[in-house]
Amino acid sequence: MLTTLFGKKKLTEDKTANIFVNTIISVVDNTFDQVRDSIINDPVFEKAPQIEENDSDKFLMIVLTANLRMLSKYFSASEEIIIKGKIIEKFGRVFGLEFNQMKTIVSNYSDFCSRVNHPSKNIVYGMSKAVFFKYSLGKYQDDYFAQLNAPNPIFLKRMDTIVENYLWDWNNFFNKYKISPSES
Repeated sequence: MLTTLFGKKKLTEDKTANIFVNTIISVVDNTFDQVRDSIINDPVFEKAPQIEENDSDKFLMIVLTANLRMLSKYFSASEEIIIKGKIIEKFGRVFGLEFNQMKTIVSNYSDFCSRVNHPSKNIVYGMSKAVFFKYSLGKYQDDYFAQLNAPNPIFLKRMDTIVENYLWDWNNFFNKYKISPSES
């Protein structure tokens, strides 16, 4: 009610990117143990997959890539380019990488997610498949799916319910904030 009474808080594109990056990193850092446990304890696997406790970077990149792909649904083309650039720049700083290095990593992950998800365009499904392949989970399945090198659909369904929680809720964000161009 107060938000509508006094208007939405204005954020620059830069501040929006900061909030996005810090939140995504924090959420993945704070919840990867649960994601890892869900995978390791999934009954579709004949033996528990070997995923290190600190191996969250692949998952973080899958989450980042999926969220960047969602930007086009909420922003104009020019806004998307600006915000995506700022997000990549800030992620690069976190990892100690130059912009172009981080952009290449994001592009490679995006291409990978598209490839493993082809022909589907469902981003959540693509995230689940990317998790399956990036963590080499095929070898832990029963012989049928292991020989196909394809994820068991039951695992994908369970993974979908997990990864969908990592998609940024832009509708909720826009209910609270209005994004304005960065100040010169």
